Order: sequence, then C-alpha cells, then structure tokens
Amino acid sequence: MLNRKLSFLKLFLCLSMLPMMSSAQKESDHNLQRALERHDKAVRVFGGTMRDPFVTLAPDGYYYLACTRPLKTFPNSLPGMQFFRSKDLVIWEKLSPIWEAKDSEYGRELMDAAAKRNTHAGIWAPEVHFIDGRWVVVNTSNMRMANILVTKGTDLTGPYTEPMGLNVGFHRDPTIFVDDDGTKWMLTDAVEIHKLKPDFSDFDGFRKLIGPSDRILGHEGVFVTKIGSKYVMFGTGWSTDNMRRGTYNLYYCVADQVTGPYGPRQFAGRYLGHGNLFQDKKGRWWCTAFYNADHPTLTPEEAATTDMSNSAYTINKGGLTLVPMEVYEKNGQVVVRAKDEAYRYPGEDEVQKFGIK
Repeated sequence: MLNRKLSFLKLFLCLSMLPMMSSAQKESDHNLQRALERHDKAVRVFGGTMRDPFVTLAPDGYYYLACTRPLKTFPNSLPGMQFFRSKDLVIWEKLSPIWEAKDSEYGRELMDAAAKRNTHAGIWAPEVHFIDGRWVVVNTSNMRMANILVTKGTDLTGPYTEPMGLNVGFHRDPTIFVDDDGTKWMLTDAVEIHKLKPDFSDFDGFRKLIGPSDRILGHEGVFVTKIGSKYVMFGTGWSTDNMRRGTYNLYYCVADQVTGPYGPRQFAGRYLGHGNLFQDKKGRWWCTAFYNADHPTLTPEEAATTDMSNSAYTINKGGLTLVPMEVYEKNGQVVVRAKDEAYRYPGEDEVQKFGIK
C-alpha cells in the first residue's frame, strides 16, 4: 500500500510540474519575441552546437536555417546535413529526413576520400536558396570537395538531384547569387565568381577574381546581396589578419555590378564572421552569429578590458544569435552596421583602421 501511495505521489508531482514547465517555456518564448520586436540588441534564439548559420525567409512564410553540425548529430556519425524552420524566429522545427552522405554520389565519394586519409568526413557551411520554385543547397567539406544539390520540388528535405555530379570541384564556402536578370552566379574562395548554367548543370565559362579595391575581403564566408541599386559583397576575416587571433568579423565592399569593380573594404560588425544578412517579415535586417573562439564566451564588459590580439575571442554563446543590423543606401553609399553596440565597433586588435566611432 505504501508503494502504491508513493507511486501516486510521484505521478501527481510530475503532472503538477507540467503546467509550470509549459508556462516557463511560454514566458521564455514571449521574452524572445519581445526582444526580436525591439530590434536593438542581439538575441540568442537557438541553443546547441552549430557553426556557419545561414538563415533565409522563403515564399512559404518560413525562415529556414542551415548550419554546420557536429558529426555526432548524424546516424553512425556519418556526414550529413540537418535543416530547421521557424515561423517567428523563436520556435524552431527540426526537419527530417536528414540528408545522409551514403545516399549521395558526392557523399560516398566524400567518405571514400576520408577513409583513404584515415579520418572523418564532414559537411561544412551548407546554404539553402529557394530559386525558381526549388531549393538549391550548396556546401563545402573538409575533404577539398564542394557540392550543389537541387530539390525536385518545393520540399527542402528532398529528394535531391546532383546536377553537376562530382564536377563542382573544391570551393571553399560556396554561395549562390541570382541577379535581377536571372543570371546565376557562384561565389567562393573569398573570392572567385563563376557564372552558372541556368539549370546548375555546369559552370558557364565566366570566372573572375574579385574583391575590394584596397585589400583582400577576408578568407571565407563570402556572400552577396543587393541593397538598393548596389551589389554588396560580404566576407569574413580575423581582426588581426592572422588566423584565430583577435575577433571573427564581417566586412563588405560595394559595386555597381556583381562582377565588380568593388570599392574599399568596410566594417560590417564585430563577432559576426561567417554570418549572413537576411530580412525578416517586416523588412528589418538581421545578421546570424555563432560561437567561434578558443576561450569561454566573454561578456561585452569583459571583452572591453581583454587583450584579444593573441588568441580567438567572442561574446557569442553556442547556438544561433541574431544581431539587428542597420542597412541602407544613401547618395550612392551603402551603410551596413550592427545596431547593438557590442557588435558595432572594431576593437583595439583591428589591424585595418576604419575611423568608426
């Protein structure tokens, strides 16, 4: 009898806690929604381990998230891709099935290359672009291989075709840009620009090295967006110009056409390296951000008094952080700046002097 009473008591306690947990979650979601609505401070909207987060708003009203995920995320620790979607940037739904390398010609080649090197293969920096009624997924890898996948319909989870097969070659952090006239471009390797055939079946012959007029843009995470009448190309670099020294930042340059010529390198935001800019349903701009450092996350106050020149530091926590951005074109000039002051200004470790105060 005593055991039965204890069992009932445990059940009662468990059930009585459910509304409290639900209320706490609702309150947390509500606080996130209010923070996003203010559009003035960085907001961490997604926990867990991820790198290179890419967010886009699709015609179906969902925000889609692609990112680099740890191998342990996937079945049998084989390379894969996992996507998420959200109606409000607060509640995220994990999409399934997971893309698995074993089901792909590219993936099998990737795993074979890793086996020959006695290491593990990994999919890095996937991006998802909704183009001509289908999803186009691009990614790079740790095996000097890149890929383009195209869905057969409007469902991001596939099935996929590989229109270029194994002929994409190696490209670091490829991204897709579609111009106003429908011309499709792939930018990569910070930065090369390649013209693509309309069906993504091959490169279309045009290739050019592009970049700022005064120096290199960065070393990875390049992407292009159109702001007003201008083409704005973003790229990622470390503030000290040395790998994993300083802060991982986002820079940009501006041109009148996607192939250039581009103007000088400008500062977009601190700790925003390999983020991407996107507009929400109200037309406001955000930049994705994530943890990339060799030390625990600093508070902005700690960062202000820390010498960051000899190692990698960040104020971002693990998961996905969204940073509100100020973006506009005025008198032929494009301004891209983080609104949150913790991200808005270069640090003392910044080699290039931008004169931003």
